[in-house]
Amino acid sequence: MENILANQALKGGYCNSLTQYSRFLTREVKIGDIALGGHNPIRIQSMTTTDTMDTLGTVEQTIRMVESGCDYVRITAPSIKEAENLANIKKELRFRGFDVPLIADIHFTPNAAEMAARIVEKVRVNPGNYADKKKFENLEYTQDAYNAELERINKKFIPLIKICKEYGTAMRIGTNHGSLSDRIMSHYGDTPRGMVESAMEFIRMSEAENYYNLVISMKASNTQVMVQAYRLLVETMVKEGMNYPLHLGVTEAGDGEDGRIKSAVGIGTLLEDGLGDTIRVSLTEDPEFEAPVAKALADRYLNRAESQKLKVESSTVVIHPELVEEQSPTYNPYQYSRRITESVQHIGGHYHPVVMIDVTKENLKDPYFLNAIGYNYSAGLDKYNLADQACDLAFLGDNLPSFSFPGNLKQVYNYQTWLKLQDKNNCHPLISIDDFNSTAVKDEHLNFVEIDATEFNHISLHQLRNVVLVLKTSASHGMAEQRAFFIALQEKNIQIPVIIKRSYENLGADNLQLYASTDLGALLTDGFGDGVWIDAMGQDLALINSTSFGILQATRTRISKTEYISCPSCGRTLFDLQETTQLIRSRTDHLKGLKIGIMGCIVNGPGEMADADYGYVGTGPDKITLYRGQEVVKKNVNTAFALDELIEIIKGDGNWVEKV
Repeated sequence: MENILANQALKGGYCNSLTQYSRFLTREVKIGDIALGGHNPIRIQSMTTTDTMDTLGTVEQTIRMVESGCDYVRITAPSIKEAENLANIKKELRFRGFDVPLIADIHFTPNAAEMAARIVEKVRVNPGNYADKKKFENLEYTQDAYNAELERINKKFIPLIKICKEYGTAMRIGTNHGSLSDRIMSHYGDTPRGMVESAMEFIRMSEAENYYNLVISMKASNTQVMVQAYRLLVETMVKEGMNYPLHLGVTEAGDGEDGRIKSAVGIGTLLEDGLGDTIRVSLTEDPEFEAPVAKALADRYLNRAESQKLKVESSTVVIHPELVEEQSPTYNPYQYSRRITESVQHIGGHYHPVVMIDVTKENLKDPYFLNAIGYNYSAGLDKYNLADQACDLAFLGDNLPSFSFPGNLKQVYNYQTWLKLQDKNNCHPLISIDDFNSTAVKDEHLNFVEIDATEFNHISLHQLRNVVLVLKTSASHGMAEQRAFFIALQEKNIQIPVIIKRSYENLGADNLQLYASTDLGALLTDGFGDGVWIDAMGQDLALINSTSFGILQATRTRISKTEYISCPSCGRTLFDLQETTQLIRSRTDHLKGLKIGIMGCIVNGPGEMADADYGYVGTGPDKITLYRGQEVVKKNVNTAFALDELIEIIKGDGNWVEKV
């Protein structure tokens, strides 16, 4: 392990390899009888949504969570009475034969943490509000004053450390992007670096007391911020000789398809680089629905390292000499910046990434099939109405439609079929790189040139004109192979736009969404890709289309709908989050580009909403406080009127449009 840390520090990196799958080896931490980190499998966990004082209700839900795949279960303890009741919950679980390790979730109450640490196997503390404060004040410190604040926090934190040492209790130091303290915000800003330093302060305090039973997390609702923060954390830990296990999660991911895609983009991007020892997928749904999603993400890596090793040993994978293991990043993995490209026909350059979909298996005599990809055909008017998620490119292969396609939808054909078209208007060829270089006839405006990620040749690529590359891969660790290709393009200053293509066979709809979100989302998060093409024969067109746009939305590279930053609920929640989220969605889902935060309590309130435009936060029984950004607009509104009041605020700001 020391050698790995030395190599990481020398390279200044955040993972073992940019081109081969290699899990980052961390310290092993015992949590009850289930160890975390080291060579253990990626562990799965979730959090109860019941009132912690409801012993039987919490026990029953915990059992359902364990049966759905949870290795650990987290329970909120907002005050000392809930912390004390953890003993009753644990006793009843053990009586029923369930030895699942329990984790107490602590925010503002050190005395509750100290009580819980004597009962459960792990406590989670949030550095942003454990003995610190967040009032959205801009504070100025001298270095002496800053150090004095740290010493004050240290004195409040040390008693918990000592109890954890005495009882063998593990601890998660869980930084949240939205709950950074005023002290950290004033010193580092609302940044991934601020998140890392918030956690590092508590890690250093723990190590000063010779306490190392730690797990660390860097959660955010913004997937770019989340990924950057974890990477910075690993880099910082390595430089200081640390290797604590990582708890991964996208906080406030939302529900349904959006929540799953967003979680897969953030968590999957890190898993691809071997980071992550335990996962919690935060969905605004019953907690037993979270574990199967997390497990599907984790299980993909069970045999990844072994299959990579076998392929290399059998020489079935040939890494091009230009795509070498020691390849250095040509991009900043800690700050988003889109790769610079020359635009070709509204692809690349400053244009948003495009969506390409294969329609070769559809009935090309029926224009109504285009409804599934955002073009709603009206027979009476013989015209198309475009949805916000209307795909940009349709691949027809060798098949010709018997009706006129909408003008906004470019048609892409195999080269030989394209050659024979009498009317090539809005029609463009797809051709292999070898055939393109050897053929004389080309589209004078736009050619799609398919290339495998192993076939990088900067001499031939430099000569391409009016070309968009379609980058494919067949590697088991295909994301890294495609990333290596992008890095090689940057090294040679080749500014051709690239559509990322990934092909999937024999996958169910759920896993298709998770895998594609990981593979494509990881590249888009680093600024790579001018379009996406999910190739999944047999899957529903509407699913492929919505997944493609969902990935672009989750990576914040193309906004096509309202975004809901919705917490997953817990025992602190003051209203039915699932019901409320659906109600708010039903009246606001046409407000393209707006971000609305829906938080069950003040703990997950203005801070956790982070960059939401508007917020709906439970602040008491039947009471809602409404926010514009992080500013309180109306306090303690009755729940029955809160949504109407929120809509009036949006209207007053000029951000409302009527539903069509």
